[in-house]
Parts: sequence; structure tokens; C-alpha cells
Amino acid sequence: MASRYDVVIIGAGHNGLTCACYLAAAKLKVCILERRTVVGGAAVTEEFHPGFRNSTASYTVSLLNPTVIRELRLAEHGLRVVERPFSNFLPLEDGGYIKVGGGLEATQREVARFSKRDAQRLPAYYERLDVVADVLRDLLLETPPNVGGGVHDLFRAWKAGRRLNALPLNAQRDVLDLFTVSAAEWLDRWFESEPIKACFGFDSVVGNFASPDAPGSAYVLLHHVFGEVNGKKGSWGHAIGGMGAITQAMRKEAEVRGVEIRTGQGVARVISREGRARGVVVDGGDTIEARCVVSNAHPQALLKLVEDAGEWREPFEHYRSESATLRMNVALSELPDFTALPGTHAQPHHGAGIILAPSLAYMERAYATAAAEGWSREPIVEILIPSTLDDSLAPKGQHVASLFCQHFRYRLPDGGSWDAQRERAADAVIALVNRFAPNFARSVLARRILTPLDLEREFGLVGGDIFHGKLTLNQLFSARPVLGHGDYRMPLKGLYLCGSGAHPGGGVTGAPGHNAAREILRDIRRLRL
Repeated sequence: MASRYDVVIIGAGHNGLTCACYLAAAKLKVCILERRTVVGGAAVTEEFHPGFRNSTASYTVSLLNPTVIRELRLAEHGLRVVERPFSNFLPLEDGGYIKVGGGLEATQREVARFSKRDAQRLPAYYERLDVVADVLRDLLLETPPNVGGGVHDLFRAWKAGRRLNALPLNAQRDVLDLFTVSAAEWLDRWFESEPIKACFGFDSVVGNFASPDAPGSAYVLLHHVFGEVNGKKGSWGHAIGGMGAITQAMRKEAEVRGVEIRTGQGVARVISREGRARGVVVDGGDTIEARCVVSNAHPQALLKLVEDAGEWREPFEHYRSESATLRMNVALSELPDFTALPGTHAQPHHGAGIILAPSLAYMERAYATAAAEGWSREPIVEILIPSTLDDSLAPKGQHVASLFCQHFRYRLPDGGSWDAQRERAADAVIALVNRFAPNFARSVLARRILTPLDLEREFGLVGGDIFHGKLTLNQLFSARPVLGHGDYRMPLKGLYLCGSGAHPGGGVTGAPGHNAAREILRDIRRLRL
């Protein structure tokens, strides 16, 4: 059997859905193929214990691009995002704590308890970071100049360079430093107190198997300040109904625009004829022909689908993927009773991002032990309790919590198996939380654990990498996924990449899907397809 479309898209993750919506709006006949039985990729909401639902993999909102939200009419399709009471709550090992967010003055008051100097420097720190973030935010929906390209790519390079050249000299220095220095070095320039450095430094290791002392880790910190919630830059929020609410809204818009979505149908290989992608063969053997093929999959997962990859195999095989992430959802009988801020009744800190990593030195130890032993026995953990903001997720009086945990390597030493280590690793996470909230372990009614291997098996995240590849200088902008193919066009003509392995990288942004669609339409207008 064979069917024909203008475009076939591999994977109904949020970027695949975004790309499909823009292509269908241009009157193209679009089909999305999704291996799982639900759309959404890693941005889904699922029941993991009777009566308890939560975001399964991705778990918080900030980076979703406002242009995508508006143009795909996500709010009209039911998406509602609520802001956290404040950004982060970080309990300390001595029983103290620091809260960040809720306005500049509120954060300054918190920081002043540890260092009046740091509190005074905070406005300048935010301002300097915002200047750089604003310029790079403008590049999120731009196609990077492709190394080795033609006049059009030279123009793109000129546009990008012009934006950077317009910055004051000190801001240009900040751009260079934030792409190359460590988060620890960057933060040491600004602050002297460990709690505020830990709060900011946590962002440098989120989804990043690295020490905060590693060169380049400052960029990962910067990557996490690009976002906004309801027009507030740098804010974080929760999608009512979980992350699946985002992709369900996208699905509704895709269907309105005439996109055909097939779930439970994986792709076995990409068909190529005469040097061009011409469609796919799905699991089971059916053929779907198309003018072009677009992949929302990890770049290395796409590579496995292409026969005779030839000269492009080597650079893609060297693409690095390892976020060393373990993800766990827990059903709770009551809220955590933190020693630093006691009480099981809902308080503002329960609705924040709760960071269990009290210093940069702690984060360094977590990295070092994982590098040596495969996973950290004292991991870095962020807890979100979305049921404090969304009562649709758990029975009344009970709660769900997302635990996002670093560092847990994809490959364990001495041939170790994650299937054998899964429960031990989860126990270590629970024990750590219990150190800061002594009622936590006994309040856990059920848990769902996703090791790096589980993330690969269930969601196709090669190496368990939540960003579809490390956010390092050699895998960013024109070099994402590899130099020479940073413009969403893969080496096989008619084959495109629209997932997080393309610019601007990971997170639930919609930007790669948006940008890839623009390039596909440009090629169609130029009769290249």
C-alpha cells in the first residue's frame, strides 16, 4: 500500500506538531507519524497511579515561544499557564533557606540575609544578563547562517553579527564569556554568598552532564533565562493539566488546519531515490510517499533511518548526547514538611521550583561521583509540586510531585544495567529529599521512575538526553546539529530536521518546528522540492 502527501513528519512531539501547523497553513497536505499511541513526545500528561496525573517527562513552562503560542492559537484551544508564586526555593543543610523571585526587591531582601553586597549587585547582574538574553532571544526564530552556504547565508551571518555588534563593548565581552567560561567563574565575578550562587548555578547543570566548573556551562545557565510566562521575561509557570495541555492544544490546531495524525505508527526507514528523500516505510511495511520528509526525532535516531548515509554519517555519529537525567513522578499523601519552612499546609514555597543542591561545591561532588560511579548517591534534585497550582492532577488533599534529578549517566560502569539499578537510584533520590523534608518518604504512595535508558526507550531521547544533544559551543547555532547543516536541511535533499537537535536547541520551545517550516516553504517556493 502507498499513500502520498506533500510532507510526512516523523514524530508528533511539540516541534513536529508546530512544524505541521505552519506547513498546513500554506495549504500543504501533511501527515504526522507517531510511534507512541499518544501525541506530544516528551511533553505529555499521563496517569501514573489511580487518580494521580502528571507531566511525564518535560515538566515546566517558560521557553515556549510566545509567537508560537499566538500563531497556533493555543490559548483558544484551552492552554492556560499560571506563574509560580516565586521562582525558586533552596533549603540549606543548616536549616536555613533562600527564596528567589517574586520581584527584585523581594529577592534582594532574601539575598541580603547572606550578603548585603550581593543584594546590591543583584540589579546589575540581572540587567547584564538580560541584555545578552534579549539579543539571543531575537535569534531564536532566525535560521542560522549555514557554513559553506551561498549569498543568502552570508546575509544571515551579517544580520546576526550586526545584532551583536550593536551591543556595548562590555555586553559583547559578556556574550563571549557566557559561551565559553564556567558558570562558577561567571557567578564568582558577581557574588560572594553560596546560596545565591547555588540558586543561579543550578540552571547550568539542568539537563547538562557537567560540573558548574566546566568551561561552557555558563551558556546552559543563559539558555534557561530566554523564556517568559504570560509576557513576563524570565518567569516559570505551570500548564493547567500538565505539559500535555500544550501538545493537545497543538494537536487541535493541527487538525483544524487539516493535518492527518497517525499514532501507533513508527517509521522503519526513509525512502530515497535519485539522491532525494521521497517518503518513508512505516513499521509493518506500508509506504508513504511525500515531496519531503521532516524529522522531529533526535539527529542520531534519524541517521539510523537513512540508508546509504555516506559522507554525513561520521559527523552525526560524533554528535554528543548525555544529560545524565533521571525523572520521577511521585503520588503524595501530604505536602513535604521542610525543616527550613515547616508545615504540610500549602505555602508559597510549595509552588516554587524547589532546588536540593545547597552549593556549587555540592553540585561539583554530584558530578564527580557520577563520573566515577555512574550515578550520584547525593544527587541534584529539583522538585515541582504542580498540584498546589492545579487541583486537576490529584485527589483532594493529596498531591503529585515531579522530581528532576542529576547526575545519572546513560552508560553505567562495568556493564551495569539501569533495569537493575532503577529502584536503588530512586531510593537515593527519596532519601535526599527526606533529609530536607523528614516526612517525605512516608508520604510517597506511588512512584514512576524514568532512568536515562527509559527516556531513550519510551521517548526516543538518544542517550537519555532531554535536549536532543548537549548545548555546547560546537553544537549550537550554525553548528547544531553539525557544522554545514545548521539550517534545518539535512545532507539528503528533501530531508529536514525540526526537533530540538536543531537550532535553538532543547526545551519545550516550538522554535525549531517554526523555523524548519519556514525553510521548507522557502524551498517549495523556489521549486527545490
